[in-house]
Amino acid sequence: MAQAAVGGRLINAQVVEVDRSLSGAVKTEHKRGPKFRAPFSGYSLRQHPRLIPIRRLLSYARLGLYLAERITDVSQAKKQSPKPGQEKPAAGPGKRGGKRKGMCLDDRPIIEPNAAGIDIGAREIFVAVPPDRAEDPVQVFSTFTEDLEKMAQWLVSCGVTTVAMESTGVYWIPLYDVLEKHGVRPCLVDAHSMKNVPGRRTDWHECQWLQFLHSVGLLRAAFRPDGEVCAVRSLMRHRSDLVQMTNQHIQHIHKALTQMNVQIHHVINDITGVTGLAIVDAIVAGQRDPLELAKLRHPLIKASEETIIKSLQGNWRPEHLFTLTQSRQMYRHYQEQIMACDAEIAKMLVAFQPRVDPQKKPLPPDRKKKQRLRQKKAKPSPGFDLRTESYKLFGVDLTQIPGLMLMVLTLFSEVGRDMSRWKTPGHFVSWLALCPDNDITGGRVAWRGMRSGVHNRAGELFRMAAYSLHHDQTPMGDYLRRMKSKLGPAGATTATARKIAMIFYTMVKRQVEYDATLWAERDAQREKRFEAKLKRQAQQLGYKLIPIEEKPSHLNA
Repeated sequence: MAQAAVGGRLINAQVVEVDRSLSGAVKTEHKRGPKFRAPFSGYSLRQHPRLIPIRRLLSYARLGLYLAERITDVSQAKKQSPKPGQEKPAAGPGKRGGKRKGMCLDDRPIIEPNAAGIDIGAREIFVAVPPDRAEDPVQVFSTFTEDLEKMAQWLVSCGVTTVAMESTGVYWIPLYDVLEKHGVRPCLVDAHSMKNVPGRRTDWHECQWLQFLHSVGLLRAAFRPDGEVCAVRSLMRHRSDLVQMTNQHIQHIHKALTQMNVQIHHVINDITGVTGLAIVDAIVAGQRDPLELAKLRHPLIKASEETIIKSLQGNWRPEHLFTLTQSRQMYRHYQEQIMACDAEIAKMLVAFQPRVDPQKKPLPPDRKKKQRLRQKKAKPSPGFDLRTESYKLFGVDLTQIPGLMLMVLTLFSEVGRDMSRWKTPGHFVSWLALCPDNDITGGRVAWRGMRSGVHNRAGELFRMAAYSLHHDQTPMGDYLRRMKSKLGPAGATTATARKIAMIFYTMVKRQVEYDATLWAERDAQREKRFEAKLKRQAQQLGYKLIPIEEKPSHLNA
């Protein structure tokens, strides 16, 4: 009744406020309405002072429903609460007392009794252990190395054997290494999956929520390769950043040339080639004569010398020449850094135990020799043979897979060479986010499409490999074009990437070489199915298919 009285006073207060606003005692704030208004209905609040706006009525209705539900809950709780000394009656064998499907969180068995939860930030780390392991089960540590060591020792003293961590960015990497050094198994939780789990949003409660979910087995660890592969991955990603920075300075070179109306970068295909860099270096050195600059043209350039001379005439403004000079220097600097990074990567790759000796088991015949010669450019290249090194790492020649000629080493840094982390090729392509996501409800597929919001670096590499096969004259390229007519460009790229990923998994897992003859068998089987389909359709329409017999050439003459 007290809640009802409070609700009554609240409603009366709102009604009085409405009357004050209608009488003019209180000036209401009028917001700017929409551009197009509905026609005037004839009703006015000043003509009809007893009318209440519909928004106020809706707020009163919601308030009344809330108060009614609260009063009902309190009355039911009083009726169902047992008296002192009286036990709660057990549920009967009826429908409500029967066995419920599934189980709630409190009923789930403890799978990891020695689990802890950690919420990682830039300056503080919140750690939660089981409540019976310490007097203060939740503690806060700083992110300094000494504090991380103390935290790991405290976890070991509490009997913790596994830890679930949630973090963004790279804040988790130092803690991950410290925990592994102390024998604690870290479980890095995907932040995208954690968003789907209800829980508290403060750091203090988040670590406790992580500890509970990890103890009942509701968290899944993100994939992380071995330590040696992670080291190569760090350098490969750093090299990718250097390449992106190099591209920015190439764009600056193009911009400076365009502002001076020097159109040489529109005449030749690549300004960073032999001819382009020679001309840019001569311009930076002070050469302005188009005839002298055109003599630096490589003999294989398709553009004529007259066209090159016309493209090298411009207004040599000093500010743009200064920008061109600095952009050329930065481009040279990043190229040197990329070469140094390649040398360090080569040192790391040599340290890996090779799976095969090229001297005892030579490489299979190279079917992409022409492509290698065509794609070879005058750019800094690694100081080692990429095909040979990848063959020693994986034990098979993965460069023969269509589309993966230049991506094998990058894939090694992302997924490693231990395919036992995934049970089947289906699990592998599912982790790569290359499989369809089917929403099944009521025994039927309600929606079928690709998983959105999942970004996998290795999956993007396979997509790039598939996208490069649009003009490739191989069975894989034919498959891409056939799927493109059936599924569209995006679906065809995903389907082809999935097939390439499954071939990659099978070759590394079973140690078999790429066999292109299997495509001929598959094509023959597909042609037979298509022919049988045509015959079946013709028979349904009352026709009969007869193959065309070609006549000899002497009879046609």
